[in-house]
Amino acid sequence: MNDFDPPALPPILAAGRPAAHPAQSELPLGEDPRDLEPMHGPFAAVESLLRHPRRIVYGLRQGDAGDLTRTLLLIAVLCSLVYGFVVGTFSRHDQLWAAPVKIAGGLLVSAFICLPSLYIFSCLSGARARLQEVGGLIAGLVALMTVLLVGFAPVAWIFSQSTESVAAMGALHLLFWLIATWFGLRFLQAGFAHLGGSPTGLRIWILVFLLVMLQMTAALRPLVGTADTFLPTDKKFFVGHWMENLQK
Repeated sequence: MNDFDPPALPPILAAGRPAAHPAQSELPLGEDPRDLEPMHGPFAAVESLLRHPRRIVYGLRQGDAGDLTRTLLLIAVLCSLVYGFVVGTFSRHDQLWAAPVKIAGGLLVSAFICLPSLYIFSCLSGARARLQEVGGLIAGLVALMTVLLVGFAPVAWIFSQSTESVAAMGALHLLFWLIATWFGLRFLQAGFAHLGGSPTGLRIWILVFLLVMLQMTAALRPLVGTADTFLPTDKKFFVGHWMENLQK
């Protein structure tokens, strides 16, 4: 009677917590079944960017990298045009078409300008990435940024209809851009984590990319407000441009 032993508890209950499993981000690409799910069209690509970005990275490593990159760029263009139109509603008139063109064009030009340096840094860091894959990751970066900006568009529209302060609207759009860029760069870093190599070069490139994007706010001014010409006739550093607007 005294020799009765209680049944052994399952390992999960005995430890008081679930057994450890490798995180999804630690699995090699292709071993998570969700990586293999097909993406057909822009809507599927947007869902993958938001829910399972590993699927984008895996797709770029396959033979359809070119098609996927074009889809991501299409998403970036369409979303930036939508957000640009909302930016233009602050001043209306010519800005309704000028702001979308400037924002979409500036974003694509910035990505194209920074593509060679990213590929060079990836090679120097030992990453196993082809130029096509690096271009696809940048396309994913700008696509995710613009999708998030479209999510902020209703908020931006409310403020654009209720204030006349150019400085306040510029600061609000800059805040939304910084948030969207942060999430976009997280996607880029996660993508390069699966390609190997040192992260030092990528960190340097991120600084370069941020500076290029910030300078675009001065090179394509005005994005908020009005002007007599489509593009500025004088050159300014973005810090000086911002300081001038804060003093108005």
